[in-house]
Amino acid sequence: MRWLRNILPSVLLVSLTACGGGGAGTAASNSPPPPATPMVNWSGLFADQGPLYDNHPEPTAAQTVTLTLRTFKGDISSANIKYYDSADNAFHWVPMSWSSNDPTGTFDYWQGTIPASASEKYYRFQINDGTDTVWLNAAGISATEPSSGDFFIIPGFKTPDWMKNGVMYQIFPDRFYDGDPSNDVLSGQYTYAGCATEQHAWGTSVYANVSGCNSEVFFGGDLAGIEQKLGYIKNTLGADIIYLNPIFASPTNHKYDTEDYYQVDPAFGTHTDLEQLISDIHSTSNGPAGYLILDGVFNHTGDSNCWFGRATYDSITCSQPGAYPSQSSPWYSYYTFQSWPSTYSTFFGISSMPKLDYGATGSAVRKQIYARSTSVIQTYLLPPYGIDGWRLDAAQYIDAGGNNGSDATNHQIMRELRTAVKSVNPNAEILGEYWGDASPWLDHGEQWDSAMNYNGFTQPISEWICGEDESGNRAAISTTQLDSWLHGTRADLPTDVQQVMSNELGTHDTPRFATRCGGDIWKTYLGLILQMTYVGTPTIYYGDEYGMQGGADPDNRRTFDWSQATTANSAVALTQQLITIRNADPALRTGSFMTLITDDTHHIYAFGRFNATQRIAVVLNNDSVSHTVTVPVWQLSMVNGSTVIDSLTGHQYPVDNGTVTVTVEGHYGAILTQ
Repeated sequence: MRWLRNILPSVLLVSLTACGGGGAGTAASNSPPPPATPMVNWSGLFADQGPLYDNHPEPTAAQTVTLTLRTFKGDISSANIKYYDSADNAFHWVPMSWSSNDPTGTFDYWQGTIPASASEKYYRFQINDGTDTVWLNAAGISATEPSSGDFFIIPGFKTPDWMKNGVMYQIFPDRFYDGDPSNDVLSGQYTYAGCATEQHAWGTSVYANVSGCNSEVFFGGDLAGIEQKLGYIKNTLGADIIYLNPIFASPTNHKYDTEDYYQVDPAFGTHTDLEQLISDIHSTSNGPAGYLILDGVFNHTGDSNCWFGRATYDSITCSQPGAYPSQSSPWYSYYTFQSWPSTYSTFFGISSMPKLDYGATGSAVRKQIYARSTSVIQTYLLPPYGIDGWRLDAAQYIDAGGNNGSDATNHQIMRELRTAVKSVNPNAEILGEYWGDASPWLDHGEQWDSAMNYNGFTQPISEWICGEDESGNRAAISTTQLDSWLHGTRADLPTDVQQVMSNELGTHDTPRFATRCGGDIWKTYLGLILQMTYVGTPTIYYGDEYGMQGGADPDNRRTFDWSQATTANSAVALTQQLITIRNADPALRTGSFMTLITDDTHHIYAFGRFNATQRIAVVLNNDSVSHTVTVPVWQLSMVNGSTVIDSLTGHQYPVDNGTVTVTVEGHYGAILTQ
C-alpha cells in the first residue's frame, strides 16, 4: 500500500507514541516501573531486524535465524515467535527464553530460533504478562493479533553490501561538466522531430529559443567531464557510487529515447572513454574505490532506433529497414502495431518512444535486452566494461503486447532479468524506478534489489521540510505524520531492501529540493542531515549538495555551477562532513532504527540508530528557531554518567537520568554519538 498521511492504523500511532515518549523538553527516567497489575508495558518493547535483533538478516538456506525481543526488565512472563512458512502454508510457534539484560539493566532480551530452510517466512512476536497479550511486528505494536506487516525471512536473498554502505551521486551528463569541447553538439548540427539543435553556453537558460524544442538544447557535458571531476565526487564529497542518466546514442539531451544501446552517444564520448571512466571509478588512486550504475531505458526505444526506423537525424544509417517502414524487418516483432505503420504502442502516447514488446519467455526482445551474453544488460556488466548495476527506467511498464501497466508478465520478466544479471555478477545492483509502493518487486527477493525511494523518502521528507510534495504541489505534514509515513513504508520491505533504497531529495524528474523549500539553504542543511542518517542509500542529485535551484523538467537539469564546488560553500562542507560521519559509523548504515521523539508543537523529530557497539541519537529541528530538546536516550541503552558527542559540532553532553539535553538550531540537527 502507499502510506499516506491520512491513512494510518491507530495501533501504529499508539506504538510510535509509546516509543517516542513526549516532545522537546520531556525527560524520561532510566527505568520506568512496570504497572502494579500484570500488563505488558508497551514503551519497553522493541524488535527489528538490525544486528542486535536478528543474527542472520540475509540467511542462507542452511542458517537458522535467532531473533531477539526487548522488554522492560521483569515485565513479562513469556514470549513466542509466531511465523508463517511458505513451504507448508502454515503457522508455527517458537517459544522464547530470557537471554540477557542491556548495559543499563533497564531491559531484558528474549531470544528464539527459527529453523533453517530454503522457504520464505514471515514472523511476529506474541508477548504475554499473565492474561495480558500484545503483538509486535514490523508494522508496530497492537493489542490484537495483526494480519499483515510481519517481518521477513528470505533465505538466499542478498542485496549488495556496497549499496548498503555507500553514498550515491546522480549525474545528468550533458549538464555536469564539459571535459571535451570537441564533441559538443553545435547549433544546427542536426534536426530531430522538427527541432534544430541549440548549443547553449554553460550557465545559461535550459529553455530552447524555439518553443517546444527543449530536448534539443545541449551544453556539452560528457564522460570526459565526469572523469575530470571524479576527485570532487570521491574526495571532496566522499560519494563512492555514481549513477548516470542515459549515456547511449540518442538525438536528445536526456537520451531516454535510445537509438543504439551498443553505442555511447558521440556527444558524450566513445567506448574507450566509458571504459576509462569505469576503471577510474573503480580505482582507489583518486579516492575510495567506487561503483557505477547505468540508466537502462528498456521499456521503449527511440523512433530513430534502427529496430524501429521511423525517424533519422544527422548521419545515422541502418543496415536493414526497421519495423516502422517494413513489416519484413527482422525487428518487426520488437514492437506492437495496432494498425501498421501509423498506430503502435508507445510510452504514454509519445510517438517518438515506441514501446518494446517482450513477448513470451525466450522471445527475441528478451534475448536482446537481458537473456544472452551479447544482450544489452550483460554486455555492460561483462568486460571490458564491468559496470556495477542498472537503474531500470519506467520499470513497471515493461511487458508484452504493448500494455502500459504492471502485470504478471512484468514480474516474470523482472525475475528473468534478475537471474541474468546475477549470473554475471551476483553483487550487481538492480534499482527499479517506481513512485509508489514498490514492494511487489521487492518483497520476495526475486526481482529488484531496491527502488528509487520516492514513496518512502522523497515525498514525505519534502512535505515535512518544504511543505510541498516532490512534484512541487502544496502539501505539508506534521512530525508525527512524517514518522508514521516512514515507519509504514519501512514495514513494507525486507530490512536488506530498506538499507539499499535510493533516498534522494530530488531527481531529474522532480523540481529541485532547494526550490521546493523556497530557496532556504537551512532547509537544505536539514534535508542533507536527515538523508545521511536515515535507513537507505543517500543519493545526491548533482547540485543538491550546494542547494541548486530549478523548477520542473527541464529546469531541474541546469548546468552545475562549479564555483560552488568547494567546501567554502557551507552546504558542500556539510555534505562532506555528513558523508564522513556516515562512513565512520556503521550504525547509520545498517543499524536499527528507533523513533525517540515526535513533537508536532516544536517540529522536533529524533530517532536512534544503533548496533552492538554504537548508539546514535539523531535530533532534527524543523522549526525556524532554536529549541532545547531532552532526548530519551535510555531507549538506546545509554548509561547514566556516560557522554555523547555531537558529531556535527564536537560538543559533548552527559547522559543524566536517562536523557541528553541539547540545543539545536532552526532547520538543523544534532548527531549524538556514543
